[in-house]
Amino acid sequence: MYLRKTILATGVAFSALATANFAHAEPTAEVLHWWTSGGEAKAVASLKEDFEANGGTWVDSPVAGGAGDAAMTVLRSRVLSGDAPAAVQLKGPAIQEWAEQGALADLNDVAAAEGWDDVIPAAIQDVMKYEGDYVAVPVNVHRVDWIWANPTLLAKVGADSAPTTWDEFNALADKLQAAGITPVAHGGQPWQDATVFETVVLGLGGPEFFQSALVDLDEDALNSDTMKAVFDQMRKIRGYVDADFPGRDWNLATAMVMNGEAAMQIMGDWAKGEFLAAGKVPGKDFICAATPSENGYLFNVDSFAMFNVSGDDKVAGQKLLAELIVGEKFQETFNLLKGSIPARSGVSLDKFDDCAKKSEADLQAAQEAGGFLPSMAHGMALRGHLAGAIIDVVTAHFNSDMSSDEAVSRLVEAVELAKD
Repeated sequence: MYLRKTILATGVAFSALATANFAHAEPTAEVLHWWTSGGEAKAVASLKEDFEANGGTWVDSPVAGGAGDAAMTVLRSRVLSGDAPAAVQLKGPAIQEWAEQGALADLNDVAAAEGWDDVIPAAIQDVMKYEGDYVAVPVNVHRVDWIWANPTLLAKVGADSAPTTWDEFNALADKLQAAGITPVAHGGQPWQDATVFETVVLGLGGPEFFQSALVDLDEDALNSDTMKAVFDQMRKIRGYVDADFPGRDWNLATAMVMNGEAAMQIMGDWAKGEFLAAGKVPGKDFICAATPSENGYLFNVDSFAMFNVSGDDKVAGQKLLAELIVGEKFQETFNLLKGSIPARSGVSLDKFDDCAKKSEADLQAAQEAGGFLPSMAHGMALRGHLAGAIIDVVTAHFNSDMSSDEAVSRLVEAVELAKD
């Protein structure tokens, strides 16, 4: 392993004195994160234990609240004062934004020694690198485009599986509604509206259209008949949710499916943790199925970026932490607790549930088909102001009687303004 061999794999060895000083430094890492509750807290605790077991000193800096917004406020203050933490929970384009400011440390030596290019999928490498240099490390892969369903409620209308097309989805939802069953559990929050929206974009438009519309922001794609059909489908889904959906947290929507109050929820695989925590068994007590698409897979990757720090102990801590995060042991332990799957390829899934195994199989198929795509709703595809412009239109449409034509027009206008 990298540190234990004290190899600095840049192709040029450090001087004997520098190597000796580095090797004798006690690895220390202050870790800023917002995993403060439930399975997330257990997951980050597993990293702390692994780090300390390998001789490191962990300085925990949790910042609760705001899905990371509060942590980012703390981070900006720390960087401006010249006191950046060694490792910070960051993801997606936020990594690139900090790298552009020269705030992130180069991890290429660890990457070369550990062979990251061979075990991290190319699409995820693109997120972890800045101008070809590793500046962050991935801890997991969450899949966003899932349907979670209650098999007992589906059976009441003669269904034994989740729909595989959006037409089937609508037909099933109509039957459920006619039987007095709420078809879709949903929380009326902008990010939840956007989660549903992007799965519909993927399903109706296909991976190439998703890339054009929600990653490349191509005006022709945004202003297309396909996008109009997406908003038409969103209007249908709006009719399948219950009257009390505004402001509902996502986990409460999951509980509705679990408790038989609604038949289906469209949500990322963090919802699975709610079922498992309640002792529910995949395939028996709940159904996990991809939202309708052709070899599509929307990913949301949690990661840690390493900030520029001074002191051999802190640099050694960063490198040990990076090595451990991408290591097979941590990737297995963390993701079993988090409900996601390993970002590193080749990790055994023997201990994982059937939903995770399906996620991994679909990931491989999507990579081969060109359908492994970054989530827009969860901060992987676009910088914040651009994603925000799209989400504002999506949630305005979902919560009003706005026509699909008007929504498309507003979408094009909002993206154009955000680009400026």
